[in-house]
Amino acid sequence: MTRQTAELAIETSGLVKVFGKTRAVDGIDLAVPAGMVYGVLGPNGAGKTTAVRVLATLLRPDGGSARVFGHDVVHEADAVRGRVSLTGQYASVDEDLTGTENLVLLARLLGHRKQAARDRAAQLLEAFGLADAADRLVKNYSGGMRRRIDIAASILNTPDLLFLDEPTTGLDPRSRNQVWEIVRTVVAHGTTVLLTTQYLDEADHLAGRIAVIDRGKVIAEGTPGELKSSVGAGAVHVRLRDAAQRPEAERLLSLTLGTQVQLDADPVALTARISGEQTERGAAEQASRALAELAQAGITVDDFSLGQPSLDEVFLTLTGHPTTDTETDKEAA
Repeated sequence: MTRQTAELAIETSGLVKVFGKTRAVDGIDLAVPAGMVYGVLGPNGAGKTTAVRVLATLLRPDGGSARVFGHDVVHEADAVRGRVSLTGQYASVDEDLTGTENLVLLARLLGHRKQAARDRAAQLLEAFGLADAADRLVKNYSGGMRRRIDIAASILNTPDLLFLDEPTTGLDPRSRNQVWEIVRTVVAHGTTVLLTTQYLDEADHLAGRIAVIDRGKVIAEGTPGELKSSVGAGAVHVRLRDAAQRPEAERLLSLTLGTQVQLDADPVALTARISGEQTERGAAEQASRALAELAQAGITVDDFSLGQPSLDEVFLTLTGHPTTDTETDKEAA
């Protein structure tokens, strides 16, 4: 069947999953278009993994509904499983087998004939930069190599929907970038990816749309640009030459911009967020007026910049805490 961009890969309404007294998923509504990377962003314990396990038919919901490409995850679970694949947070391959042996074994279990299984394994190992390590035991792979072979195992049969649950947790920057390139390649070949992450830059780089989840609820949803615009049109960053002038600079910036000014840890630095009601051009004009006011008051500015709010600022504004919140992981239940 030809997949249409307008088709919904995932649709949930009031989805609930309860563990004892904990509502790990608390009424989530999602509409995920096919053919894109959709990010689910939130800290540990937010409900991301539980929601994925429900959508992948590994857990039964306790309330609401969820459909994957139109199939109900409870009543049409087999149809859902035929169209999805899941790469979890931890390596799912056998560490005592080689890379080739792992992929051939899984391909055979998926119904490939012996030679077809070997051909597909070789193709994926080459595509994922693992050909040189094909005959090494997986337990001797680096963290980044393990994540890559995990993803390769997930697409032995190309799925319509791939769940990637925090695929780069614990990886070094180079390995993270390699996984990101794999994700882009998978989507370019027509697979929809639901990516859960607590890394804001990961969601920003990969996702076309993002749902921000906190304590089992979706608290915001939109493109990265829309989410950033929701908390302000821009952020003014100022570095002064003289720390003694910071109190006066704070007063002038607050008056000119009409907003609260944050005193940074650096004793010569200040940050102010411009109202979300401003257009990008209006924010730039407002920032220029603020700079002129500082100059007129004899305050020397060594560095002045206007940038779009980051996803870090978005999440902190929406939830009151960062994504690296260390609260007990409700999903461990």
